[in-house]
Amino acid sequence: VQLQASGGGLVQAGGSLRLFCTASERSFERYGMGWFRQAPGKEREFVAAISWSGYNTYYVDSVSSGFRLFISRDNAKNTMYLQMNSLKPEDTAVYSCAATSGSYYLLPDRYNYWGQGTLVTVSS
Repeated sequence: VQLQASGGGLVQAGGSLRLFCTASERSFERYGMGWFRQAPGKEREFVAAISWSGYNTYYVDSVSSGFRLFISRDNAKNTMYLQMNSLKPEDTAVYSCAATSGSYYLLPDRYNYWGQGTLVTVSS
């Protein structure tokens, strides 16, 4: 499965962005999906994930505080979304999407396919 992340850009603190992850194949609907981010000089970290059905969602605690992030998917469109609200400068990172055939979503090495990242820059 080929994945393409998009939707990043420059936004002021407090603003919103919606990231997209589009898959090349209909088999997208069989995979759990996740978003990870990597800030300059830092390790890649888990942001959010969603099960193949969309019924189960997972967020890293520090990111979900204040319910700033919402992950969703539309299997009919082979697309996953990450709505990011009330963005902070510390959210600045390259955001990547990934697909997993397993059911453990928190670790990047559990993912089978990765897309190129999209840069999110939040100015103060």
